[in-house]
Amino acid sequence: MTHFVAVLALLTALALCLPVQAQTPAIDALWARAEEETGAGVPQPYVEGLRFFRLAADQGDANAQFNLGVMYENGFGVPEDDVEAVRWYRLAADQGYASAQHHLGFMYETGAGVPQDDIEAVRWYRLAAGQGIAVAQVTLGFMYADGDTRALPQDDAEAVRWFRLAADQGDASAQYNLGLMYGNGRGIPQDDVQAHMWFNLAASRLTSEARERAVQGRDVAEGRMTPEGLNEAERLAREWDAAHPRDP
Repeated sequence: MTHFVAVLALLTALALCLPVQAQTPAIDALWARAEEETGAGVPQPYVEGLRFFRLAADQGDANAQFNLGVMYENGFGVPEDDVEAVRWYRLAADQGYASAQHHLGFMYETGAGVPQDDIEAVRWYRLAAGQGIAVAQVTLGFMYADGDTRALPQDDAEAVRWFRLAADQGDASAQYNLGLMYGNGRGIPQDDVQAHMWFNLAASRLTSEARERAVQGRDVAEGRMTPEGLNEAERLAREWDAAHPRDP
């Protein structure tokens, strides 16, 4: 889970110059300046871009507030400061900015910049997941599957629900874990056709050891299947891929 959050933070940080629709012409102008200053994606421009992001953030722009949180969390152009990151994430999260809600949940889960609090973490994860943030949906899936926090009971059916929401968005970790749930009959009737399909989809998106685990899971399911079942699983995977084209 930490790996996926870190990747999301890094990708967001590298894309700081991509604003959402600005609220006013003044904020439009600030975003244009920030884009000019951060456009090359090298460390030094973050220092100049920070000034323009802060100006937009101080005018209430949630995207700028979120990006400032990413910069402080990761030390881009500023000293790394989790407390300051939390402050900016909270300002954006309170405006309903989904990625900020997810990041704030992670800060509470790990106790970074705030006292560790699983209940608050779950609250923010739910808000982000409800807006379609796949990594927050996966996180809730793990939390329900494990049941190792005081914030959530162990509930395989809920784990399956959250994994499926993220898997349907193409999240490979969710697809792999949904395959596990089907393969082991946790929270859902055991179904090797569905397990094979989700493992297959995950394997096509993962790399290195994660891909090897998905392939292994797929092979285990295949070993219990009839030829007709295997054909069905492969057909379902092809149809799912055709209905969910990947981003270029």
